[in-house]
Amino acid sequence: MTLTDISEPAAPPPEHSTPIDWTAVAHTIGRSLRSTVADHDRTGELSFAAFDQLRVDGVTAALVPAEFGGGGVDHATMGAILRTLGSYDGPTAVTLSMHSHIVATQVWRHHHGLDAEKVFRAVVDKRALLISTGASDWVGSNGTARKVDGGYRVSARKAPASGCEAGDIVSTSIRWDDAADGPQVIHCSIPTTADGVSIEQTWDTLGMRATGSHTVVFDDVFVPDAAVALIRPADRWHPLWNTIVTAAMPLIMSAYLGIADAAVDETRRMVAGRDDPHVVALVGEMVTAHRSASDAIAGMFADAEDLHFDNTDEHASRTLARKTVAADALIDTVRLAIEATGGRGFTRRSDLERLYRDVHGSLFHPLPRAKQTIFSGRVALGLDPIG
Repeated sequence: MTLTDISEPAAPPPEHSTPIDWTAVAHTIGRSLRSTVADHDRTGELSFAAFDQLRVDGVTAALVPAEFGGGGVDHATMGAILRTLGSYDGPTAVTLSMHSHIVATQVWRHHHGLDAEKVFRAVVDKRALLISTGASDWVGSNGTARKVDGGYRVSARKAPASGCEAGDIVSTSIRWDDAADGPQVIHCSIPTTADGVSIEQTWDTLGMRATGSHTVVFDDVFVPDAAVALIRPADRWHPLWNTIVTAAMPLIMSAYLGIADAAVDETRRMVAGRDDPHVVALVGEMVTAHRSASDAIAGMFADAEDLHFDNTDEHASRTLARKTVAADALIDTVRLAIEATGGRGFTRRSDLERLYRDVHGSLFHPLPRAKQTIFSGRVALGLDPIG
């Protein structure tokens, strides 16, 4: 990925002479956000204050290698940060995971001898928040691109784009049907301040209401050649997706694991002192589902080898299979939490009701179960992953 100019540099985060306890930082930020989470859920508004704080405290740059001025944390530690934050504020954690998985993809590139410095410098020196449209773009992408002198003119509507209102750079792709070699997709970065970029307030959902996942509109936006990272054939699987999937899914699902952590803790508090057999059994089912989710996500991180993995179809297939297992187990965890607490957990006065709505967002990240099983089946049979 390469970047065009964005906003003026902000002062870099302060240097620290001792190692930072990043999960402690996440706990501190989470505690400061906890009192506003329910209000943001009701209004559907993104917490701008949260992202201001995440920038100031260096969390948005935590995954950037230390030699580029970042926090230098490993892949699993970034997952722990997201999990911790998710236990307080799920939507903010999931939105941060969208930024973090773009950074993680660049760390993978750096580990494999590819240049990622411009992205790292933007995240560290300018405190840029990166916005992903990958879930809506996927393999075929959408929009229109036409070649002009020095770059492209692009138009598209991209949704969902979590955190777009607070973001600085959109990491996106645009379909280029008129390319000489047949339909192509250009992967590029577009500043949110570029002429022709706007946001439409379209996000109104059952859960994850405060991610601000609105629609980014590109209306005849100029994208210079320098901002184009990759041009690939449209509608065909590319190794890029193996990199993104294996880097991203553990981070995204860690944020949802934090939601399940909160549900387990709240349930234990609400049923403390009870020994009714049915309550004990339901709590036992809950912690079993919770452990299954945690183990599946831990397996994703182990397989990713701290972002040194080979970007093969097999790696992507294993990651996506674990994602399906984890999503099902996370939803079961919070469902069982509500069942164990009875009617109290079903009321809007209980945090469990909101957690249950939010955890369902895990279903919609790539790939949903039906698509994942086809993908994994094709890979297991030695076929192209998407046909």
